[in-house]
Amino acid sequence: MRLLQGICVAAALAAAGSAQAAGIGVRAGTTGVGADVAWSVAPALSARIGYSALNWNKDVSTDRVTYDGKLKLSNLNTFLDFSPLGPFRLTGGFIFNNNRYDVRGDLLGGSVSGDVKAGRSAAPYLGIGYGNVSGLGVNFYADLGIMFQGSPRARLAANCGGLSASGCTALQNEVAAEQQRLEDKLKDFKYYPVANIGITIGF
Repeated sequence: MRLLQGICVAAALAAAGSAQAAGIGVRAGTTGVGADVAWSVAPALSARIGYSALNWNKDVSTDRVTYDGKLKLSNLNTFLDFSPLGPFRLTGGFIFNNNRYDVRGDLLGGSVSGDVKAGRSAAPYLGIGYGNVSGLGVNFYADLGIMFQGSPRARLAANCGGLSASGCTALQNEVAAEQQRLEDKLKDFKYYPVANIGITIGF
């Protein structure tokens, strides 16, 4: 509710400070559930800012560990929408993301915990879309594109518990190797697919 109130206030300020059209949108997709505010800055060109988030429990297994995982999405987007062909548009900008995947699993009598994060917190975005958030009335809008997030980084820590000193050392060595294995598996996931759909209200 606070997010929507903030978006409405931002849209009202944008409209008050300019004779151009402005609007708000609510959406859901691969970046989470969120909202946008947009305003026209030139013919066929509008600026858009928005935020989306989502938490989702998802377990994952590697060769050595089954992890209890929790995906936490948090994305702030700043876009320019160029609409040379009616409702169809090109979109570019940045997504400032704090996306991470928290993990915990059992290993060698102890446990391992940590997270996996995107390589870039400020990720360039390029995509196509349909519909204009700053357009008048109630409309549909959608985005399809790529966030260039960089290779994900893994950070794991060993939790020795009641293990002996030698057992703890073995666990720490295995966790270091597991972290490297994770990063090797994830290094090609440099591009995050963005697909969102929503409804706009313009004024």
